[in-house]
Amino acid sequence: MIIEVLSIVLSLGLLMFFAYRGYPVIVFAPIFTLLAVVLSGLALLPSYTETFMTNAANYVKSFFPIFLLGAIFGKVMELSGAASSIAHTIVRALGSNRAILAVVLACAILTYGGVSLFVVAFAVYPFASAIFREANIPKRLIPGTIALGAFTFTMDALPGTPQIQNIIPTTYFGTDAYAAPVVGIIGAIMVFAGGMLWLERRRKQAAANGEGYGTGHTNEPELQQTQSYMNIWLAILPLAIVLIGNYMFSRGIWTVEAWYDPSMLKESFKIDKVKNVVSSWALIIALSLGIITAILINVRQVQTKLASGLTAAAMGALLAIFNTASEVGFGNVVKTLPGFKVIQGWILGASDHPLVSEALAVNVLAGVTGSASGGLSIALEVMGKQYMEMASAVGISPELLHRIASMASGGMDTLPHNGAVITLLAITGLTHRQSYKDIFAITVVKTLAVFILAFGVSLFV
Repeated sequence: MIIEVLSIVLSLGLLMFFAYRGYPVIVFAPIFTLLAVVLSGLALLPSYTETFMTNAANYVKSFFPIFLLGAIFGKVMELSGAASSIAHTIVRALGSNRAILAVVLACAILTYGGVSLFVVAFAVYPFASAIFREANIPKRLIPGTIALGAFTFTMDALPGTPQIQNIIPTTYFGTDAYAAPVVGIIGAIMVFAGGMLWLERRRKQAAANGEGYGTGHTNEPELQQTQSYMNIWLAILPLAIVLIGNYMFSRGIWTVEAWYDPSMLKESFKIDKVKNVVSSWALIIALSLGIITAILINVRQVQTKLASGLTAAAMGALLAIFNTASEVGFGNVVKTLPGFKVIQGWILGASDHPLVSEALAVNVLAGVTGSASGGLSIALEVMGKQYMEMASAVGISPELLHRIASMASGGMDTLPHNGAVITLLAITGLTHRQSYKDIFAITVVKTLAVFILAFGVSLFV
């Protein structure tokens, strides 16, 4: 049994190592998956075609529309100039004295408005670079700053965020994107405050050591000083449309839950519980409306690059979802291995409280897969029903299960093999060696906040 557990640890360690060295996860995830299978003494080819590929394909089937529409929304926000206007306005309003705060807020607003994490990094980086250079803050702190604004509290803690990590639990718990708003807001404040304290401490240390922005960097953006930006109120209109639309179509007066006859859905489409798909449907409509709005606010500028922009968005969505699907396939094969039963038993035995146990399970699997959405999907697929039963027995609402699971997915997911981390470092022209320490610190802050919330809530329910 020790060997079978070690086979999982070894395959995960190799995947992280190769990702750290810049090798593509989409290629090496199946390779190290099959290594774990061989070491565990299971059938090689069936594990690949029937477990790895089947689960990867199911993930694509379930979430590709959201990945695609999110990428398109982010791209048209970029093409219209709306994303640049929002980032520029916030950065310049707060000034170089509050450079870190300005970048965090710019990322947070775009992410909470529905722009995909990857597009946020592309949109904000040029302004982050300019204001960090002006404030003489080391460039190596930019990835950690963007990660705090885009990969944490607005990704999965704040109620209503349209990011995929906040949508996945709705399928398993019958909730919506606004589940447990008070707990989510408290968690968001904790993560924001803890992350800012870390980044400001790092900035002060660098200043005390006489370290400035630095020279000889790669991928340095060139901002045109004469560049004009659209009106900020016009720029945020598409974000508002997505947020308002998501609410109205998920739990408002236009909820899609009432659009179709439940018996027809069950008979024709095998949908037993409409609530399990409402959040996805609502977000699909909201993002579609946001895309149309983003195009209309600057049709002339968008139309010249729309064809190439849509192609780039589609390619980006495909790469993102297939990277994640590969990690989901990896995790689903791992859960069939004998060694995983030992790990699962340890997770379930670590705490008899469902929220604490759930937070641990999601964190571990997000770390194993290197994906928040991938780890979350696997954890809830494997243990979601158990947590629902445990929660029901002690009077815990599905909404609390949703919020803790969602927040936990954004904890240890950002290990070196995480796709978003690799992309962020590539965009900024930095390496794991230069900047990963701060990304990991933000990850630790996020993880601690989730467990503090889980333990705190467990004292009162």
